[in-house]
Amino acid sequence: MTASGPGPRIDRRALVDRHAVEVTGLPTDDTAPSPLSVGNGELCFTVDVTGLQTFPERYPVADPSGARPGTLLGTMSSWGWHSTPVPGRGGEPYALEETMRVYRTPRGPVPYVDMRGDLGAGTESPASPAESWLRNNPHRLDLARIGLVVTRDGAPRPPDPGELSEVRQRLDLWTGVIVSRFRLGGTPVTITTVCHPERDVLALRVETVPDGDAALAVRLAFPYGSESWNNAADWTRPEAHSSTVRPSGEGHVVERALDDTAYHLTLVSSPGGEPARIGQHELAVPCRAPVTELCVAFGPGRPDDADVPGFAETLAASARHWERFWTTGGAVELAGSRDERAPELERRVVLSQYLTAIHCAGSLPPQETGLMVNSWRGRFHLEMHWWHGAHFPLWGRPELLERGLGWYETILPSARETARRQGCAGARWPKQVGPDGREGPSPIAPFLIWQQPHPIFLAELVRRGSDAPADVLRRYADVVFASAAFMADFAVKGEGGYTLGPPLVPAQESYADLRTELTNPTFELAYWAWALGIAQRWRAMLGLPPEPSWARVAEGMARPYVRDGVYAAVDVPPYTVHEDHPSMLYALGVVPPTGLIDPDIMRATLRHVLDTWSWETTWGWDYPAIAMTAARLGEPQTAVDALLMPVAKNTHLPNGHNRQTPYLPIYLPGNGGLLSAIALMAAGWDGDGDRHAPGFPADGTWTVRHEGLHRMP
Repeated sequence: MTASGPGPRIDRRALVDRHAVEVTGLPTDDTAPSPLSVGNGELCFTVDVTGLQTFPERYPVADPSGARPGTLLGTMSSWGWHSTPVPGRGGEPYALEETMRVYRTPRGPVPYVDMRGDLGAGTESPASPAESWLRNNPHRLDLARIGLVVTRDGAPRPPDPGELSEVRQRLDLWTGVIVSRFRLGGTPVTITTVCHPERDVLALRVETVPDGDAALAVRLAFPYGSESWNNAADWTRPEAHSSTVRPSGEGHVVERALDDTAYHLTLVSSPGGEPARIGQHELAVPCRAPVTELCVAFGPGRPDDADVPGFAETLAASARHWERFWTTGGAVELAGSRDERAPELERRVVLSQYLTAIHCAGSLPPQETGLMVNSWRGRFHLEMHWWHGAHFPLWGRPELLERGLGWYETILPSARETARRQGCAGARWPKQVGPDGREGPSPIAPFLIWQQPHPIFLAELVRRGSDAPADVLRRYADVVFASAAFMADFAVKGEGGYTLGPPLVPAQESYADLRTELTNPTFELAYWAWALGIAQRWRAMLGLPPEPSWARVAEGMARPYVRDGVYAAVDVPPYTVHEDHPSMLYALGVVPPTGLIDPDIMRATLRHVLDTWSWETTWGWDYPAIAMTAARLGEPQTAVDALLMPVAKNTHLPNGHNRQTPYLPIYLPGNGGLLSAIALMAAGWDGDGDRHAPGFPADGTWTVRHEGLHRMP
């Protein structure tokens, strides 16, 4: 691992430590909530300034429909999902076939999952119970609310925010530990919060001065699942679920049952901290001693007999894990830069590595808001998987992407069935799904196509970053080849080459109402050609003969439409709408050079977008995507300016999260996109002339040192 740039190797401990997050109070009415989290990619626990979830109402997240707001203080997992029973159908769920509509395509009539109801910015009006249920289920669960209560005369109550003072909270990134110090009603309290890196175990230590008249306790409460857009907890239906508590070994087990969903918690506490039931779905662990330790192991289904690691063991495991995380893989240091924005960019880079590791490195593709809070009911968007995870192999951590990349193979049968139903070979990947891979009714999602090449790109990044590339080829060949087979069949030969659509919705979703007419989005044309070429190379590397149809389509894609000297978004009216994603730019930037894209025309397109775009309608990953385009065009100053554009959707909170709106208060594609852009700008790409940090200005304003990064294709 060598440093690129002036000076000795990067002092990684100093780099990470200077971006530890410190908090000194609850959020106010005029500040965006910025809570801290601990996690391991499968389980995440987000806390307020007490190191627990004591004041959830002070960390609200608005529901776009105007429903009761949820909270950012979630306890979420990759495996915790729930579906609401369908009334009057004998337990049978609705079928996708009930929402299908036949569309005219160049291949003849094709049935698509669709939505006859209305879907707007933050509003949904399903036209049938089937549309509603299939959109709402399954939804991700908030597993537990764990916070402090004060017990006086045996009656527990939540503390009042006014009782809180002298708050000093710190997330130590080097160890993955949150230490929260404060006074509650004048009593000093210190709470240490940590998550085991390999098991879904949360470990807590509460240090306080016991007061017989007003002792503290840790309260655990359990909600029902919620079909709300982002509120994962329904506290209004205690009769709809059960919480059974029983002793087990050295602790207690809580068995949770919500319709067909079951999960469990195993609680192990220090002496004197035995849990007591204080409500139908509530327990309290008393803090009678100066130090109370509580470890909570979460798991799906019924409990097993595995021992729960103690607090000290979990603390040590976390310290070892995060030291290994920070001392291996990539690092970028910007110290010594004269550009005054360098410290902020370095902060975003360091914090984004931590956040994507705890939110985006699980056994399933992540949702846009990770494991902090639901968005779209916790379902994940496969067109965002590249933005969540492409950076992992670029930063020398391919194993974190691979945790969820194998999921595609589990849904190959249903993806093949979708392709077959639409008259194509291979597998068509869905857009917005839960763990079963079943798409939901929508006027957008079933028509989106830019997620289709993602598994090819992601697998190729893993191969390039792997010490055993031949094993990677064998591991993902089925997914890569099924993806390519659909792509080659979906493209239709026309007068100007192979075309895409209709129907389709491009990455720039502003054209959804025109899906029956849209053809040839610029970004998707280039992505199709490049990814088919990569799939063909995989065949060669595996000793297989080339697939003639893949070559014909890759080499014969229709050329993107040029209007007034710039690339249009699509090749039919209205050609380009100046809102949402300026996706035509990403045909050379996110997508490597293909021969379809003229750099001079793309340079003019970049200037046009920067001069005319409606930035308030964009999203957080657009800024790193624009930076990648500018870097590949040899405009490093524009790349840096795009990456740090001072607009609302490019805001990074004190905790490092990329905030978008009150109902999308964190947005991990922005964090992951930032890391991919930095990898390209610092380490470069194939054919860049081996320049140092080609995406940064070479005028002396930036000092860029990097280690362990991999080049982009």
